[in-house]
Amino acid sequence: MIQINYRDPRPIYEQLRDGFRQLILSGVLEPGSRMPSVRELAASLAINPNTIQRAYRELEAEGCICSAPGRGSFVCKTDAALLTRRAELSEQLRRAAKELRALGASDEEITALVKEGDSHD
Repeated sequence: MIQINYRDPRPIYEQLRDGFRQLILSGVLEPGSRMPSVRELAASLAINPNTIQRAYRELEAEGCICSAPGRGSFVCKTDAALLTRRAELSEQLRRAAKELRALGASDEEITALVKEGDSHD
């Protein structure tokens, strides 16, 4: 399900958060499905439970998962999470386009890069 890449410069909790976010937003983990417990995931990935708790806290803040005390964490309806993630990515794209323009790229070149990204999926 989730794999940790120790060569990835991102912290492990970010890799977990991003991996679960992708599984949730793509529908692999459906709304209402139970997330692995912190203890189970820590044992299977051989990482500190605090790292998993941090990833889960961020996913909950984004609206991707909901915690039920004593029952665990569950995938929430993803409408809010989709909107939040879309806004984040749109802002990243705006910043990247602004930087590319500052480096001399034309709007046509930037548009071609975005369209090229679609063809690699």
